[in-house]
Amino acid sequence: METAEGAAGPGGPDGPGLRFGCASFNQDSTSLALGTKIGYKLFSLTMVEKLDCIHESVETPDVYIVERLFSSSLVVVVSIAMPQRMNIYHFKKGTEICNYSYPNNILSVKLNRQRLVVCLEESIYIHNIKDMKLLKTLLNTPSNPSGLCALSINHSNSYLAYPGSATIGEIIVYDANNLNTVTMIPAHDSPVAALTFNASATNLASASERGTVIRVFSVPEGLRLFEFRRGMKRYVSIRSLSFSPDSQFLCASSNTETVHIFKMEQLGHSGEDEHATWTAYMGKMFSAASSYLPAHVSGMMSQDRAFATVHLLLSDQRNVCTLAMIQKLPRLLVATANGQLFIYNVDPVDGGECMLAHKHRLFGSDDDQGEGIESEGSEITGPAQACPSYAATAALPASGPITATLTGYSEDGGAKKGEVIPEHEFAAGPVCLDDENEFPPINWCRDGTGGGPGRRS
Repeated sequence: METAEGAAGPGGPDGPGLRFGCASFNQDSTSLALGTKIGYKLFSLTMVEKLDCIHESVETPDVYIVERLFSSSLVVVVSIAMPQRMNIYHFKKGTEICNYSYPNNILSVKLNRQRLVVCLEESIYIHNIKDMKLLKTLLNTPSNPSGLCALSINHSNSYLAYPGSATIGEIIVYDANNLNTVTMIPAHDSPVAALTFNASATNLASASERGTVIRVFSVPEGLRLFEFRRGMKRYVSIRSLSFSPDSQFLCASSNTETVHIFKMEQLGHSGEDEHATWTAYMGKMFSAASSYLPAHVSGMMSQDRAFATVHLLLSDQRNVCTLAMIQKLPRLLVATANGQLFIYNVDPVDGGECMLAHKHRLFGSDDDQGEGIESEGSEITGPAQACPSYAATAALPASGPITATLTGYSEDGGAKKGEVIPEHEFAAGPVCLDDENEFPPINWCRDGTGGGPGRRS
């Protein structure tokens, strides 16, 4: 999922007021991971009024990347102190599974049940998540200083999307299962700033650095399906894009005070869908005019407006948003850079302004950094539940950290010991990574014999 940074990444400013470095939702938006100055926290998102901290680690300081694999106990962590090294933990057992080092700073990490993708500024590493074998290295990719990429979560279609150009908005769609390029999408005139797949990996949404138009393309064909205009008055920086679980809605947050929700529907094809309003009348006029207007003009006029919105009191704050079903109702979740989580109710029929259901302080009242990012007229607030200790979260006794510093580069390197599920069995369906059936096995690189990208001397 998308990540909100509370401070600059590796090498960036680290002032005394830094509380946390990132926030990310897991692949199905059932948990929230928070990278902090002293470690990381994991929160469960099963209830609106109660935010349970299911794990807290203080083993690694200044975490700026933390990604959890679905609801499993596999967590990937990257720290500002060692920005070229990725650590993979089994947080329930209190053990480190392994760590990998790369030639340059790690800018983002994406996970699904088959692949683990590490994005550097000019290269991408694709690992087989079951044994961390390095399957492919995409070298000399266009300069990507933000580490922008998206990995689909569908177990049968593992697509990777990343910028195909540093100057225009081209998107490369890569098949991470079969390790080949699928298509190149000419998505925008300016460089791409945000990317996300829907849950079924049939749609890809993108926004450019201008941030005025959001487009949705079919996958793998790359055909343009929808265009949504989030504003015409000013350029904005889209910070986060996320589809709803049923792919019917798409939310977008930016550096402005408004979060937009768009609906995936074609308007104007049925009389029942068009009401006798001024908007519908103008829409018909623009549709008729599009046959003789220049392409770029008619395209702009046919944009759909936001189906629903959320207005925050302050703008220019780092945030990440997602759409999820919580307690059987659709919700919009926004985690902000000052350590707060906002949960809004979404009306899937009428849309409009979303109502704030609850606000959680991710650090508790003593650590709160201010109440600035707050929905207007709302006083609903509550601290997150206290996190259990590191020892209390261990489901099984830990034998101490299992460290495997993989220094030898090998294109076909990987763990050489430990139970490995055959590829055809693994690809047949999603793998359960919970409790006693953890996967990858805890001992798959216990002795550090695996190969992998080495640290450049």
